[in-house]
Amino acid sequence: MSISYFQCSQCGQNYAPGEVTYNCPICGGNLDTHFTFEENPSEVDPASIIESKQASIWRYTPLLPVNDPGFEHTPLHQVGFTPIFQPENLREKLGLRKLYVKDESYNPSESFKDRASAIVITRAIEQNIDTTICASTGNAGAAMACMAASVGRRTIILAPMDAPPAKIAQLLNFGAEVLLVEGNYDDACRLSLDASQEFGWYNRNTGYNPFTVEGKKTAGLEIWEQVLRFLPPDEQLSVFIPVGDGNILSGIAKGFLDLLALGWIKRLPRLVGVQAEGSAAVYNAFLKNAETIEPVNAQTVADSICVDFPGDGYRALKRVRESKGFFLTVSDNEILSAIPVLGSTGVFVEPAASAAYAGLVKALDNKMIDPDSPVLVLATGSGLKDINAAMRAVQVAPIIEPTLSGLKEVLHV
Repeated sequence: MSISYFQCSQCGQNYAPGEVTYNCPICGGNLDTHFTFEENPSEVDPASIIESKQASIWRYTPLLPVNDPGFEHTPLHQVGFTPIFQPENLREKLGLRKLYVKDESYNPSESFKDRASAIVITRAIEQNIDTTICASTGNAGAAMACMAASVGRRTIILAPMDAPPAKIAQLLNFGAEVLLVEGNYDDACRLSLDASQEFGWYNRNTGYNPFTVEGKKTAGLEIWEQVLRFLPPDEQLSVFIPVGDGNILSGIAKGFLDLLALGWIKRLPRLVGVQAEGSAAVYNAFLKNAETIEPVNAQTVADSICVDFPGDGYRALKRVRESKGFFLTVSDNEILSAIPVLGSTGVFVEPAASAAYAGLVKALDNKMIDPDSPVLVLATGSGLKDINAAMRAVQVAPIIEPTLSGLKEVLHV
């Protein structure tokens, strides 16, 4: 691994390693990390990755901005290389030829956000910074708390007061210092930035710390290893991704862009960003063919993608356009209805994850994708993250007397 330079995704300004830490000092845009392997692909041998016995993101260390931290017997070393399922019942129901579901609940804190947090905590260790801080509605904070706890590091989480209790419980039980902010995610985010500048803490916020994208790109690398390298050259994979602040989509896209630079893929998979109708700032910009994103007053059952102003929205918009993809929105009812549908395949998801599947259904209904082309749905987090939403998605279990006749009456057997 060798970082060549950082480049602003908005104004294009380049910075040498060590010259910047977070966003572009000129325009505030998100930074992309560029590596020496982009100019010299022979630096990395794909066979060494494919043959690696490490079932985690650390199999991709030659493509990452940090070194393998060790800690082999901790959650920090168990992040990533999550399974991809091919649910036949859903494939047939939807009329698709190939359907893949990547289940991120297999990560240590049961969400996609572990990928970014593992890289950020490793970076903090390399920089000898003892305290990390972030704003989070739950998943990013839980991921960072889990990673920090596993290596004995201090972490502070600022969460909006309406964050799901199950996620707050995770934060507290991982030993994080949790502060509930009287306001929304954006308020908590601004406060975390002020605090990191005031006290010198390392800030993990997505759409701010450039290394979060580098952690999330590992999912793109896994999709290459698990799916893309087996597809015929004429088949373009469509990847459905839930979008809040845009960083997950930007991260997966970064993985694909690195693979393109290495020559390991010949074209980008088609990226499809799915937003909730009540939190659709990036979708609105896409619909208007705009270059700027206007904030919204976000309200949706999918708390993980409930964002007024997406901190990485511009870059997500740019990446979708580069891939010839698109954005679409789904209603809260569609999001909730998708939870038990995925559950029927053995994949239990939270609302943000079910939004991606709901987006696929809507895209098929509106003939926005070819059912003969391969499709992957990114299931970003476990349904245990938001039990209230999961219960809203299903009928209440009936209560019966403890007798065989009582059971027969309800089951009609």
